[in-house]
Amino acid sequence: MSFFEELTHRDRVFEFLAPAPSPVDVRHGPILYLEDVSVSFDGFKAINNLNLTIDDGELRCIIGPNGAGKTTMMDIITGKTRPDTGSVWFGSRHNLLALSEPDIASLGIGRKFQKPTVFEALTVFENLELAMATDKRILPTLTAVMTAEYRERIDEVLALIGLTGLRDRPAGILSHGQKQWLEIGMLLMQKPRLLLVDEPVAGMTEQEMERTAELLTGLAGQQSVVVVEHDMGFVRSIARTVTVLHQGSVLAEGSMDEVANDPDVIRVYLGEEA
Repeated sequence: MSFFEELTHRDRVFEFLAPAPSPVDVRHGPILYLEDVSVSFDGFKAINNLNLTIDDGELRCIIGPNGAGKTTMMDIITGKTRPDTGSVWFGSRHNLLALSEPDIASLGIGRKFQKPTVFEALTVFENLELAMATDKRILPTLTAVMTAEYRERIDEVLALIGLTGLRDRPAGILSHGQKQWLEIGMLLMQKPRLLLVDEPVAGMTEQEMERTAELLTGLAGQQSVVVVEHDMGFVRSIARTVTVLHQGSVLAEGSMDEVANDPDVIRVYLGEEA
């Protein structure tokens, strides 16, 4: 099935998760904005005058074919890649282009890659314990004490990601979907303001996808969540606003139905398939 066919395909929509109007208070303005951002690699323009704004508490889905610039965009936001031109701001005070990757993470920007990376020999609880937003220097780590507050926070995250019953089991026995949820939980332990999630449902069962949709929609409002995903049924089930990237720029933006019926999207994707 082509990308455009998946974009307009409705058979796999999770009806019980159809988006409702967002209750999030966005009076304080955007939490993230990229303005006129461009970057080239060996003459290839991976990002081309990209402009993107994410509101505080928003759940945004970013779609587009391979090579559209989705991963490079996340690399720029997290400091892994420096653009040639443009500006990237976190809120109104933090210029992300002037900060290192660790500094950006410490501001409250968490990124989850497509492949889950958990400590398989440790228990689910221990994975979350290691991920707590605490001083990571050697001495503070060795002398850290599990306070009631930390334990309560871990219990909250375990309930949120649906792994309370597996808290004392090694992470290595978890299913692929459960490992994805655990990694999201590890990011949540750091109390991020912005969560970047790359293809969270790749390789999941339908049941795991439904649970992931519940998890991500439940986070909206507490965190800003940006989801990069290829599965159009999943995107339709969670998205309030969808941004389509093409050749490193925003091609279209709006609801899933608006994007699917946008003449530019139809022209580009049907033209590419011709």
